[in-house]
Amino acid sequence: MSMRYKVLIIGCGNIAGGYDMCQPEEALPLSHAKAFMRHGGFEISACIDPNVQKREIFQKRWKVQHGFASLNELGQQSGSFDVISICSPTQFHASDIQAALTLHPKLIFCEKPLTLSVAETSRAINDCSSQSVLLAINYSRRWSPQVIRLKRELKQGQWGSVRSISAIYNKGLLNNGSHMIDLFFNLFGPVLLTHVGMTVFDHFQYDPSVEVCLKTLDGVPIQLNVGHAQDYALFEMHIVTERGVISMEDGGSRWRLRRSGPSKQFPGYSFLNCGDWMEPHGTNALTVAVANLHNALTNVEELACTGIHAMQAQDICEKIQYRVMAKMPISQ
Repeated sequence: MSMRYKVLIIGCGNIAGGYDMCQPEEALPLSHAKAFMRHGGFEISACIDPNVQKREIFQKRWKVQHGFASLNELGQQSGSFDVISICSPTQFHASDIQAALTLHPKLIFCEKPLTLSVAETSRAINDCSSQSVLLAINYSRRWSPQVIRLKRELKQGQWGSVRSISAIYNKGLLNNGSHMIDLFFNLFGPVLLTHVGMTVFDHFQYDPSVEVCLKTLDGVPIQLNVGHAQDYALFEMHIVTERGVISMEDGGSRWRLRRSGPSKQFPGYSFLNCGDWMEPHGTNALTVAVANLHNALTNVEELACTGIHAMQAQDICEKIQYRVMAKMPISQ
């Protein structure tokens, strides 16, 4: 591969490279570093993290020559990096994007959520656009081959009408719930908020998990339920359609397709079969994402997930947050 783009990674935690530290070499990438390295069209030139031990472990594992404690320590290296990958905690995203723009990259790849507010997200989108910097957000299921296939099948009418959607998540509305809301937008188009229910502070003090009801523009009801992050990770969805039920399990690494058919025991009735698993199992979304970034940089294709996509989901999240705050008693 002739064109290799230089990458700066901000933040050296799990999504930057930690999730792949103990994985077999042949396993699908779960982090930015492994996905960039495996693609072959990128070179991780430097990384930033204030935690010295974490940064040095990251550098050693991913063979990154230069490491810095902060963007200030990095200094003015305008144009030195083609891609800046932001893997820092969410509360730093807005300032990290502004700092990254001073380095004049070609593309910023930011973890979700883009920022903590719609106002900050709007500024990030506008500033990137005004400087002709591509902005991609890692709502990873936008790059999932299973989701891409399912979206096509739903659009083509292979499943008939969608009757209802139910989903469940935990570990924060913005942190994980926004992933599910973006998935709703991707598969079903714009959604509207109709009801806000139970609030559970199951991981973040600033970002509770919230039970909500939504609907598509066609009026299809969506129920988004909550679990508790202290029990186990949970991110699943069931799509009830005219011709069967589509179930997402294990965070999207497995999809089960159950189709309806005539009952052999009860004449005149139809039941669902046991279902088939959609191949492949596992998540190769980051592999596809990094390939999409490379193709966008070489003007071969458009980005599959942009700041505009991220803001759609965040707008719903902010509406939910406002309703939650309105229901909370004023502290004395």
